[in-house]
Amino acid sequence: MSREKTKMLHKSVAPYTKANNKKSVIQLCNTLLPLVFVWVLSFISLNVSVWLTLLFAVIGAGFVVRTFIIFHDCTHGSFFQHKKSNDIVGTITGIITLFPYEKWKREHAIHHASSSNLDKRGVGDIWVMTIDEYLQASKWKRLGYRLYRNPLIMFGLGPLYLVLISNRINRKDARKKERINTYVTNISIILLYGAMIYVIGWQAFLLVHGVMMYVAAALGIWLFYIQHTFEDSYFEEETDWSYVKAAVEGSSYYQLPRILQWLTGNIGFHHVHHLAPRIPNYHLEKAHNKTPPLQKATTITIKTSLASIKYRLYDPDNKSFVTFKEIKHLLKGPQQLEVQNVKMKRTGIESK
Repeated sequence: MSREKTKMLHKSVAPYTKANNKKSVIQLCNTLLPLVFVWVLSFISLNVSVWLTLLFAVIGAGFVVRTFIIFHDCTHGSFFQHKKSNDIVGTITGIITLFPYEKWKREHAIHHASSSNLDKRGVGDIWVMTIDEYLQASKWKRLGYRLYRNPLIMFGLGPLYLVLISNRINRKDARKKERINTYVTNISIILLYGAMIYVIGWQAFLLVHGVMMYVAAALGIWLFYIQHTFEDSYFEEETDWSYVKAAVEGSSYYQLPRILQWLTGNIGFHHVHHLAPRIPNYHLEKAHNKTPPLQKATTITIKTSLASIKYRLYDPDNKSFVTFKEIKHLLKGPQQLEVQNVKMKRTGIESK
């Protein structure tokens, strides 16, 4: 995309980057109040049926995800017009969703600045290896990567690791403000959860709040994964990397049913968000609909998104994700010859 077209694209979405405080307050109300209401219903339903409790907990998880989107917008400074309001609401919603505000704010900013850049992976993103990197890795590193990309581990154990370990520890290079915010968040969570357990007991706490937060975290990981992992997703080395291409071609448009789109705070318009992070979630759909170039982003549905579970490695030569099965034969012979063969095979050239 030329500089002129890039400039025009940014100019087209600029009107949607302005937060509307009234809309933000309304969204806070129609998110947090229903969350509390469903939480109470979940607890009360324990006297009726455990299955009814689990149903309410899953519904509540949807509102936790919606709360996280508010938190997410605050980290971008896009939910309210003023920084202080974003910081206060961001910290509170971070405590509710178990995310330290300052820590995630910095890591997510790095993710946006390096998304789809093969030379700057590792912070705030899903672990992705290229075919060559996988072939050159040790057996232990390959095993670790295979376990990491296994759906049962990524979406099963991943939520526990995220909320119990990763979000509770500061990075080594964290500054004082970030460290203090993480400590305050952790202490607040301990006090809040301690009070919950004291009032309703640990068994009810696990069935109601534990299930709710676990499901929400799993859904969050799925959304993040699926919006950057699809067959023809964009990845490039630093010298050829483009921020705009990374946004429009490296992030998907996840077309969800209306109720799910609402619960996920329009984050399915991920390509729009990556192009202009200052657009509040309640303006993403309009920005997409009013900007024709953005409508060319890869569109996936719930049905088609399930196919992305099989993608494991990225093939820079053919600009697409591949499965472990597709490169299995490369591990059996001389590496360089086999790498050449798979490249020829995927481009339709038969090796002689």
